[in-house]
Amino acid sequence: MDLEKEESIDLGKLWQVTKEHKKVVGGIIVGCTAIATITAFVLPKQYESTTLVQTRSTSKEIGGRAAAMLAAATGSSTASPTNNYMELMKSRTVLDPIIDELYEGKDPEKKPDAAGFAKSNLDIKNTKGTNLITVTAKGKTPEEAQQISKEVVDNFLTMQTNNSQQTQSLLVQFLNGRIEEAKQDSDDAAQKFADFSREHKLYSPDDQLKAAITQVSAYDKSIADLQSQQKAAQAQYDVATNKLGQQKSGSKAYNINDNGTVQSIRGQIVAKEVELVGLRQKYTDNNPTVIAAQQQLNQLQGDLSREVSAVVDSSAASLNSAQMELLKNQAVAEASIGAAKASEDAVRAKKDEIEQDISKYPDEMVTYIQLKSDAEIKKTIYTNLVQQCEQNKIQEAMESMDIQVIDEANLPDEDKPSFPRKKLIAAIGLALGCILAFGYSLVMYKREA
Repeated sequence: MDLEKEESIDLGKLWQVTKEHKKVVGGIIVGCTAIATITAFVLPKQYESTTLVQTRSTSKEIGGRAAAMLAAATGSSTASPTNNYMELMKSRTVLDPIIDELYEGKDPEKKPDAAGFAKSNLDIKNTKGTNLITVTAKGKTPEEAQQISKEVVDNFLTMQTNNSQQTQSLLVQFLNGRIEEAKQDSDDAAQKFADFSREHKLYSPDDQLKAAITQVSAYDKSIADLQSQQKAAQAQYDVATNKLGQQKSGSKAYNINDNGTVQSIRGQIVAKEVELVGLRQKYTDNNPTVIAAQQQLNQLQGDLSREVSAVVDSSAASLNSAQMELLKNQAVAEASIGAAKASEDAVRAKKDEIEQDISKYPDEMVTYIQLKSDAEIKKTIYTNLVQQCEQNKIQEAMESMDIQVIDEANLPDEDKPSFPRKKLIAAIGLALGCILAFGYSLVMYKREA
């Protein structure tokens, strides 16, 4: 009971003590408020300028096998690139030119590195649930803040353009090499077929031979498309390997096809490819059943790309964003090659079954079918690769940019700096003064108790 009395405070008496020492109490409050206000006016001003950008996808709505080839050749993924862009905006390539310009003629020892500059002068955020990025820069003057915000975005766009052009040019170069080989193979096969037709006078096959050719043609088209996928993916693999070598990243190669989940998805892709061949013997590509099967195949190919990217993400977290993307492209290409090769083997096995039935025809007819099949496959491969190369040239001409500026960097009002916030600092000084004054009153109360 005595303890409770000892700890209780008589508020009336405390108020009386406060009034008795009102000059000191008031002085504390006024003094803290004054110090805070003076500090707010003394602190150097800081201004903020914001640029708003939007990421956008460059992929087009294209048909099944073309989509698969484009994914293999460009390493495209359905994952949003927004987070990568935000990190790349803080890279040395983007920030070093800005730092050099701002600190020109100043003490080199005071010049920050890119990481330190980004931490103190930049606030880059993604609006949740959108593909919008705000780049807020801080500067000592309105002009400096605007300059930093603008140049961060400009330098990033330049870097993206250069990287895109280099990658696309290298990919076109690799594809051109494969196109030359495919063109030679196509010409040779067509010549052999023409020579045989002329020698045996089989220019217009009879109905029996036409039926056999129709039966085989669906398999030939599938085989040609799958071989095109392999060549396009191999070009992408070579490009990624080449650029990784240039960067000397020391990143290890992944034998991605040994991954259990990748093998499972690849098996489903193979089964769906064989199913599609069977459907195309009965229906056209516009048939709802064929369309549904193609959509399922596209989904599986997307699943394969995402799974491969996840494997790389979990195994190479220490790499920078650029190296990570190259490694993902390399791994996705490797997985695409494996899936296309396995699918081709399965389709060829089915075709062999058909050709066993065709072997009962006369030798001339069998040879005619084989030469025509070979010519059609190689011609389709050549055509697909040319189309793929043209697609990449178009992307190169458009610079393949997938980010655009929505709002340019604003010029802040010189009378409205973002820091110091004078009213807030004064309010904090007032609050601190009230707390100290209360403490002083409490001490005086204890002394008189």
